[in-house]
Amino acid sequence: MQNWEQLLSLNKLGDTQKRLRKEDNPSRSAFEVDYDRVVFSTAFRRLQDKTQVIPLSKTDFVHTRLTHSLETSVVGRSLGREIGLHILESNPHLQHQHHYNIADFGGVIAAACLAHDIGNPPFGHSGEKAIGEYFQHGNGIRFKDQLPAEIYQDLIDFEGNANGFKLLVDQNTLGMPLRTTFATLGAFMKYPKPSLPKKPSQHIADKKFGFFTQQKKQFEEMIQHLGLTPINAAENRYYRHPLAYLVEAADDICYTIIDLEDATNLGWIDEDKSIELLNPFIKDKFDWKIYNDLSRKNERLSYLRALSINGLINEAKHQFINNEENIISGKMSKPLLKASSLSPAIDEIIDFSVKHIYQSREVTQKEIAGYQILNELLDFFTNAIERINKGKATNLDQLVARSFLKDLNYENEDTADWLINCCSFVASLTDGEAVRIHRKLKGNHIER
Repeated sequence: MQNWEQLLSLNKLGDTQKRLRKEDNPSRSAFEVDYDRVVFSTAFRRLQDKTQVIPLSKTDFVHTRLTHSLETSVVGRSLGREIGLHILESNPHLQHQHHYNIADFGGVIAAACLAHDIGNPPFGHSGEKAIGEYFQHGNGIRFKDQLPAEIYQDLIDFEGNANGFKLLVDQNTLGMPLRTTFATLGAFMKYPKPSLPKKPSQHIADKKFGFFTQQKKQFEEMIQHLGLTPINAAENRYYRHPLAYLVEAADDICYTIIDLEDATNLGWIDEDKSIELLNPFIKDKFDWKIYNDLSRKNERLSYLRALSINGLINEAKHQFINNEENIISGKMSKPLLKASSLSPAIDEIIDFSVKHIYQSREVTQKEIAGYQILNELLDFFTNAIERINKGKATNLDQLVARSFLKDLNYENEDTADWLINCCSFVASLTDGEAVRIHRKLKGNHIER
């Protein structure tokens, strides 16, 4: 059974002595330091120009990965404090002997939520697929026979969660690792397993993978400190950190409600339809008079959003407490909101959003362009690096490397390492950066 003393570990990668909560700066806890480090990181700042759902939008109402992450962290902090109060009541020694408080639980969740999208490529989830398909079906398939099976699987299933873990724990093209506490790393990691072996199951922890083979040692050090329960230790497959369920819930709450809000603000969805879809979450609190007194559509939608999010926070809290034993043991097999009686209403919103938002003409046409852009960027970069390392570089290869790859370690590196680093670099680009670099490489744009 996992225990909270380990699960709330303040230690960081490379620490040789145990850190104690009572040794924290009384004005700024270790978890608040985690949050601050994410906020001031280059990777987080780049999220301001990364697609949430609607790519390259010019309206202020539409969320980017940055605004989504900030809002998710606010929801996560509220959830963490609510659950923290319950956990401290059940485990008073955490407060009296180890000096944890409800703000610590809120701080861990807020920091992990803030970081949850930092590894995602440009152009939304289609960016992940574009990178993976380059190596599975595109010109990147030429590397298959040069790589161990697990590295090749990392590439063809390129995963933003694993890339986020890389940014948090490893030297990268965006600077030094953020070195957050193990508690925040554990809450961040929704899928504590490698890309291989692939053993699909009904357990939510098996849905994706959480770290690249390149970061295996850091993952194992994290597991040791947190004491996560193994599914199969020999395969490096583990049950989740309990707080990862809350990070996931905060993310689920925000994208379910806010993607709908964005589309309604843009006029893609009728306002009355939004009320109908959100009604199961707000029916006890909704006041038509307050709603009708709001003269602007965005204000009315903000009112609906606030009620809906509050209702779903309460539901996620209820599900965590009801399923606490399975969550602490790691054996809770589904997300918190999937266990809820509100799950059908959430599914209805997601099904509606898939049809009217995610598969809309505006979104899909920009995703198609994103596929092409990332495919061709990977072609330019991998060809240049490959020929440079073989001593067969063209003048164009040298120009590409000097102009765009100077922060990327690739000379004399193993093929596996430079390929992952190259993909991580491409994933670090903002939507606008990817477009601009692509235009320059194609000769369609020259700065005057």
